[in-house]
Parts: sequence; structure tokens; C-alpha cells
Amino acid sequence: MTVFSLNEMLLLAVLLFVVGLAGILVRRNLLFMLMSLDIMLNAAALVFVAAGAKWHDASGQVMFLMILALAAVETAVGLAVILRLHASGRPTLDADSGNLLRG
Repeated sequence: MTVFSLNEMLLLAVLLFVVGLAGILVRRNLLFMLMSLDIMLNAAALVFVAAGAKWHDASGQVMFLMILALAAVETAVGLAVILRLHASGRPTLDADSGNLLRG
């Protein structure tokens, strides 16, 4: 089994976070933005697991489970909002068309 150092794990987490941030800033599709946000949450969870493994503490795994639950809730609510917008007759999932609300 390969053991990674803390620096390698932090570098991987930073790379994942940057990929997620680039996905949010570049893509304007709501589904892609939701997936990019999940990638960013997974990067934060990886930091907690790496820190917990470095200092031999189980609190990193506990925080990972909490972040995993938060990601699941965020995905469920985000998909519900996207489905509701689609059901109300919105023809596209483009995030920039959200300023065309009726009122």
C-alpha cells in the first residue's frame, strides 16, 4: 500500500479545489456548477482526512462524514431547485438566464 505524505495530499486537495473553482467560474450550466461545487467540498474533506492521518486523530474522519452529508444535502436541494425551474417552463439550465424572473 502506498503511503502519501501530507504535502502530496494537500497538493492534491488544492488541485481538486482549483478544478472545482474553475468549473464554477467557466461553465454557466447549473448542473456543471453543482458538480464543481461537489468537487470543491470533496477537496475540503480530503484536507481533513489528511490532517487527521498526520496527527493520528479520528476527528478528520468525523469531519469527512459531516462534509459528505453536507454534500449529499446540497446535491439534493440543488437538483430539486433545478427540476423546479425546469418544470416551471425555463427552457435552459444557463445560470445567466436567472435574471429573467417574472414579478
